[in-house]
Amino acid sequence: MSKKESFIKGTLILAAAALVARVLGLVQRIPLEHMLGSVGNASFSAANNVYLMLLTVATAGIPSTLSKMISERYALDRPQEAGRIYYAALLFSGMMGVVITLLLYIFAPWYTALIKLPEATPAIRALAPALILFPTIAMMRGYFQGRNMMAVGGVSQIIEQVARVFTAILLAYILLQMGKPGETIAAGATFGGVLGSLGAFAIMLFASVKLSKNERKKGRTLINRHDQTIPLGQIYGDIFKLSIPIVLTALAVPAINFIDTTIIKPLLIGQIGDAMATMQLGILGSRAQSVAGIPPILAIALSTSLIPIISAAFARKDTQHLQQQVTLAMRVATLTGMPIVLALGCAAYSVNGLLFSTLDGAGIIAVLTIGTIFQITMMVSNSMLLGMNLARRSMVHVAIGLVVKLAGSFALAPLLGNYGIYGIIGMTGVCFLVITLLNLHTLRKIVSFSVLGNRWPAFIATCMIIAAASFGLSELGSWMTAFMHPRLAFFIACCAIGVIVPSIYLVLLVILRVIRRDELGTYPRPLQKVLRPLMRLQRG
Repeated sequence: MSKKESFIKGTLILAAAALVARVLGLVQRIPLEHMLGSVGNASFSAANNVYLMLLTVATAGIPSTLSKMISERYALDRPQEAGRIYYAALLFSGMMGVVITLLLYIFAPWYTALIKLPEATPAIRALAPALILFPTIAMMRGYFQGRNMMAVGGVSQIIEQVARVFTAILLAYILLQMGKPGETIAAGATFGGVLGSLGAFAIMLFASVKLSKNERKKGRTLINRHDQTIPLGQIYGDIFKLSIPIVLTALAVPAINFIDTTIIKPLLIGQIGDAMATMQLGILGSRAQSVAGIPPILAIALSTSLIPIISAAFARKDTQHLQQQVTLAMRVATLTGMPIVLALGCAAYSVNGLLFSTLDGAGIIAVLTIGTIFQITMMVSNSMLLGMNLARRSMVHVAIGLVVKLAGSFALAPLLGNYGIYGIIGMTGVCFLVITLLNLHTLRKIVSFSVLGNRWPAFIATCMIIAAASFGLSELGSWMTAFMHPRLAFFIACCAIGVIVPSIYLVLLVILRVIRRDELGTYPRPLQKVLRPLMRLQRG
């Protein structure tokens, strides 16, 4: 299999797994949003955001570093060194899992008092035990990605989400029937994450045992406990030297969600009251972040797949291959991300009406979702810098973006009064944009690439047309609520958007020559199959 095909296959595997996991996560949020109420939704969101923040810190960026180091060792035919590095990573993850779980459990009441949401304490404590296993699961996934075995991590993600969703909804339903308050139901729902971690760990353990047997047949060991060729101290020094910049880069999205959870109520209570601030926090976490998490799915897969491939090309000084991968990744991310962002953002009213319990918060969903186009470009460009050994530069860019996010949120929230929530979430998109621009500026100093070149005006025109189509179809769904059940009307509108908007988008990309016949072979094969019949429209 060629390098390009390997890259595309790995991307598609991870994209499929991420899509299934994201859809399952959204499926979980929909019934929970109906069951939890304002306080429960806010508590559930706070627990998940602090958990994801601490999970990233607990793993200290080692999965990404591990993937890179394992890939390099096997490229240089040093499997014993790879096994020693893997052993060191597993030791660290086991220790950090216990420490971070205890810290989260002990300090949960202090944090919930800080964010003026003490009801979230049981939910945070119920989710804390999941952190015992997840650092180790992350290390195992990093190792398999470094070996270019993407399917294992993908299957573990799916099993994790299935177990999490099933137990979360079941426990929440049982507690609701028992008449428990929203914060208790939220705690039951978050406990699903613990059972999800057990499912994911079982899959990774099974795959590790199987791989270990294959390695022994080749006279090698998967985990090198005894070889002292590389002392553990040296390995940890190398890992942490790389990991600290990586973890700060990886913290971009979890840190922003954590910042929003922390500041929304303190900034908004004085303007809109405690009840409304709690409701908006719940909407942001249970609805907006769920919907906005759909467009970056391919970017997550691209970012994960790019690290070992760009790292190998950069180490070999293969400039041509590096340029091809950078161009392909940025082009695919832009062309596939934009229509999803615009469709979901411009049709937020119908999406909200179809999925959730009330029509409140459609504007919050729209603003946060539209800003994710810059999250996509940020994630892909971050992974490129990582693969080029520029994690520190990426770390600086993320730090600048987070400072802009914080400063802008504190400035706009009071300035906008009752609409302060839009200032806070609007600065999220600005943060992603700032990081993207800084990343691209650095990348262009290293390798020349052109995403769309002189085709940007045609692409922007295409985006404006599909945005208008999405908004118009959503408004049609709103109008139809006068003649039929609202949820049925919104369902019809969303189905129409899902069919019509992608069709218009693909046709316009071909007619306006954003995608051209002579470059079709550079795209992933599934996309080629879709586009090739449409290329007849470019005749003459």
